[in-house]
Amino acid sequence: MTQLLRARRLLTEQGWLDDHQLRIEEGTITTIEPIPSGVMGRDADLLCPAYIDTHVHGGGGVDVMDEAADSLDKLAMHKAREGVASWLPTTVTAPLQDIHGALQRIAHRYHSGGPGAQVLGSYLEGPYFTPQNKGAHPPELFRELELNELDELIAISRQTLRVVALAPEKPGSLQAIRHLRQQDVRVMLGHSAATWEQTRAAFDAGANGLVHCYNGMTGLHHREPGMVGVGLTDPRAWLELIADGHHVHPAAMTLCCNCAKDRIVLITDAMQAAGMPDGRYTLCGETVDMRGGIVRTASGGLAGSTLSVDAAVRNMVEFTGSTPEDAIHMASLHPARLLGIDHQLGSLKTGKRASIIALDSALHLQQIWIQGRTFPL
Repeated sequence: MTQLLRARRLLTEQGWLDDHQLRIEEGTITTIEPIPSGVMGRDADLLCPAYIDTHVHGGGGVDVMDEAADSLDKLAMHKAREGVASWLPTTVTAPLQDIHGALQRIAHRYHSGGPGAQVLGSYLEGPYFTPQNKGAHPPELFRELELNELDELIAISRQTLRVVALAPEKPGSLQAIRHLRQQDVRVMLGHSAATWEQTRAAFDAGANGLVHCYNGMTGLHHREPGMVGVGLTDPRAWLELIADGHHVHPAAMTLCCNCAKDRIVLITDAMQAAGMPDGRYTLCGETVDMRGGIVRTASGGLAGSTLSVDAAVRNMVEFTGSTPEDAIHMASLHPARLLGIDHQLGSLKTGKRASIIALDSALHLQQIWIQGRTFPL
């Protein structure tokens, strides 16, 4: 089936095109061209690449660690309603067998498909962290890095494990990073007390970026730049950013933009309370409390977010003065580049998958096409 979508403005990697249309055939963008003169109708104010959420634990009352057969389907549909066409279900620190089960369920969903946003693979957040910046992760379940154990995780995931997060000061971390990169697994650094030198060494070994920059890591100090200092200054570092205004102050978000605009990857780090009313929920097996959309542990620490990707894009424009096109790229093109799938996804370009969103002038979602198929909002 052939579709033709016309827009007042259409966003490409190079910028906006006014009054352009794109043609979709069998889920792929086949042409992008000016709308013929005399054609007045428009399908969208703004046509943009659909968002990619590379780091998400839950939403809509569902958690990635849930064993129910339809949990990932429910979460995929929840994500699609915020403009996400592709995502990485993200595990948490838990008993190893529970992590194995989650990786198996994610692999099954990856291979079988299903409704809503497409699963790109899995993201392992924990258990390879250190206690000093543990966040909501239970430190009694942290584990040491063993290559055989990492290989087992990859095998259990049926080679769909895309990202492993770890603390770079752990013994054996550099060897583990090199080993994972040889298996084409991305490595993100976080929940760590690593120094500037330890973090630099991890990037020299092949690490790809920082887990939710600023949160769960050594901060910036003028005599010890820490993990944040490396992230802001090292051009190899992709920076995950939770742009809800709670996890990171708008001024710190702006600093990220000033230093690393082309390396920011907007994530939600959302947990099961996203899209739900205030109340009690669970994360990492512990009860957490949501008030005013902010989730905290019993000790008062932040415990994941309730952010949506479309809100994160709008927040970047409002809080940092980013242009709409830059903010949209942070949630589409940049995550695709981080994962090495930008030849398929992340921008509107002929030959790429037709994962597309229509936005109004205020960047609110109007419609989403996932591989050329519309999804009801």
